[in-house]
Amino acid sequence: MSFADLGLIPELLQAVADEGYTEPTPIQQQAVPVILTGRDVMGGAQTGTGKTAGFTLPLLQRLSRHANTGTSPARHPVRALILAPTRELAVQVFEAVAGYGRHLALRATCIYGGVDMNAQIQELRRGIEIVIATPGRLLDHVQQKTINLSQVEVLVLDEADRMLDMGFIPDIRRILTLLPTNRQSLLFSATFSEEIRKLADQMLKNPQLIEVARRNTVSDTITHVVHPVSAGMKRNLLVHLLRHQPDMQMLVFVDTKLVCGRLAHFLERNGISADAIHGDKSQQQRTETLDSFKSGRLRVLIATDVAARGLDIDELPCVINYELPHTAEDYIHRIGRTGRAGHKGNAISLVSPEEKHWLADIQKLIKFEIPQEAVPGYDPGAEFAETGSHSHARRIGGGRAEHKDSGDKADKGPKRERHRERPAPRAVIATDGFDFSKPYEPAASQNATAESAAAPTGNPNSPRRPLAALLGGLGRK
Repeated sequence: MSFADLGLIPELLQAVADEGYTEPTPIQQQAVPVILTGRDVMGGAQTGTGKTAGFTLPLLQRLSRHANTGTSPARHPVRALILAPTRELAVQVFEAVAGYGRHLALRATCIYGGVDMNAQIQELRRGIEIVIATPGRLLDHVQQKTINLSQVEVLVLDEADRMLDMGFIPDIRRILTLLPTNRQSLLFSATFSEEIRKLADQMLKNPQLIEVARRNTVSDTITHVVHPVSAGMKRNLLVHLLRHQPDMQMLVFVDTKLVCGRLAHFLERNGISADAIHGDKSQQQRTETLDSFKSGRLRVLIATDVAARGLDIDELPCVINYELPHTAEDYIHRIGRTGRAGHKGNAISLVSPEEKHWLADIQKLIKFEIPQEAVPGYDPGAEFAETGSHSHARRIGGGRAEHKDSGDKADKGPKRERHRERPAPRAVIATDGFDFSKPYEPAASQNATAESAAAPTGNPNSPRRPLAALLGGLGRK
């Protein structure tokens, strides 16, 4: 099948040829004709199989009737809204829209946080048909009244599962209230969960479900391997792997921004060109780092999961999980940066004994066991094999069993050590007469003592002295 068989207009066919594509991917073959009919779609496919083009091409064709070269902003209202969870993914989608729409007189822009809004406001004021946005920054523009969504004809949610993971669902529901009810809605995701299906029921009308592979699967073009290693030797093993593959670019994933920066500095000190990308860096810094990596000037890119979605790097040969993700689905998104568009890729995971339970979750999700290869000089040996077993837990756990063993050994000590008398506590008398060395007495006994102390003494027939009240006294009788 060719792209011409999908029913695309000549302007789009020319743009596809300019990009160098000749045959549509399975998700494109199934999604494009359905979207062209105007039906809502819930589409899922493995990461890197062309989902972006799968909704971009038919979206551009549906809006082509509005294409015009007029300069008035009124002739260019927002007619399509594409929501993406991260800045990187939003930029990737914008580049796809700009590339495939180069022969159409349609305007597109990308708005995201982390940069000044003024330039985005000026862009929106001149009139834009297609807006690619992250939810938070879009709502910022809604609040500033710099964008009007009343004429949106097509809504696209890209990587909807990531939207849910990042807590964007309340924002999305608020955005949905700003859109016309008579619209086409498309939901695309690499993985489907029950929560995503519930969201689809709320925003889609009688959708067509398109899945080219079972849920939560990985590409067959990726080779997986696990290197067991102790946590303290991971960075040395990473240097070892990089030096044995001197010509290979690698994307390395870590869990935290702190580890991200420190690991990049460690590699630089060892003569390996590396840089870090994470949420605390400005958008300009992130863009410059990505450009250096894509151009080949940077050999190793250290990233947190902020880069797991949206990084589209041609023929990236290898992804390394320096730290396993705590959510099994994130493993699929991380390794989806390699083995794209039919190219071969490698997914390497450095797994310490403490991470074995996360490895088990990943293998359960992808439904196969990842082969383990110990690297000589870095193999933790029995420590890795025993982690998770009952006997090993008692040996390293510090639980009650270990405490009992230490107690048994203490019983074998000399009797005089165990029955040594403690010195009597030194009496400490406060200025008000309270003796700190005496045990605590219940409130009842304290009250009884107070009452006995207040009882009259001496001759019971003697007249009682009036006690002054707390405020004002009793006055004279």
